Amino acid sequence: MTVNVGDAKRPAEPPRSDRKRSDPPPLSWRLGRLDMKLSPYLYVAPFFIIFGTFGLYPLIYTAYLSTHKWNLLGGDKGSVGLQNYRDVLTDDKFWNAIGNTFGIFALSTIPQLLLALLVATWLNKRLRARTSLRMGILLPNITSVAAVGIIFGLVFAERYGMVNWMLDSVGLDTIQWRQHKWSSWLAIATMVNWRWMGYNALIYLAAMQAIPKDLYESAAIDGAGATRRFFQITLPMLQPTIIFTVIISTIGGMQLFTEPLLFDYGKPAGGSLNEFQTIAMYIYETVFTNNYAAGYGAAISWTLFLMIVLFSLVNFIAVRRSLRGSQ
Repeated sequence: MTVNVGDAKRPAEPPRSDRKRSDPPPLSWRLGRLDMKLSPYLYVAPFFIIFGTFGLYPLIYTAYLSTHKWNLLGGDKGSVGLQNYRDVLTDDKFWNAIGNTFGIFALSTIPQLLLALLVATWLNKRLRARTSLRMGILLPNITSVAAVGIIFGLVFAERYGMVNWMLDSVGLDTIQWRQHKWSSWLAIATMVNWRWMGYNALIYLAAMQAIPKDLYESAAIDGAGATRRFFQITLPMLQPTIIFTVIISTIGGMQLFTEPLLFDYGKPAGGSLNEFQTIAMYIYETVFTNNYAAGYGAAISWTLFLMIVLFSLVNFIAVRRSLRGSQ
């Protein structure tokens, strides 16, 4: 049988049922297809295994502990439902720790990010020894936090500290740094700012260098000055980076522990009257030093977790709206 295609003739194709079935693909081809499907999952599996072991499981187990009267010495004494959370919300020491945490956070995070933005703008200019300056600005961050806490604890020491010596040398009264809220907050915030300002500055610097230079050149041709270029080009282009640093700084500030602990020479009380005891220090004191109340400490931890999530969302919305308003 033939089929006419124009003036040419060619044999007609046999029916599909009469076609010879193709041989199965070789084993190497099938293994290659299987490798392409499974390899991505195998590559990311270590992260999920580690996260599940050291992140997700402790989170779930802490939530379970928070609903039990669990003591490190006496073990589980039964479920108490949400009673631990009710006790947390009526705990004066908890709210004192929350106030201290937010106070130190306000004195450290806001000036820290503003200084980091100014330093990044300065480092983005054509300077001599720019590489050395960028490396030097990161040195505080790679310094051991224990060393930083010990050194600043001595700098703000009441009797022989450098700051009090400078105040006394100019005729001012010395300050009992660990006996007042404002003074202890200021000292700890200075420590945190010194350590993390360079880290955020390099993040901003990297984001600034990704901004196309043509935008600045076009703005300069149109007569825009350096200040206007900063607010009209740099800040709007840095919006995702600023939101990122605000959220990360919020999480770190709400979990502040090592710096105030070392500032009080390793005591979790945070001063004689808990003047600078943060929420993380209060959790440590509750679980490991006073009552060994792991269940109650877990409830505090989950309350802190929920507050961090809420506060991060508030910061995200506030920063995004403020940056949009500046455009």
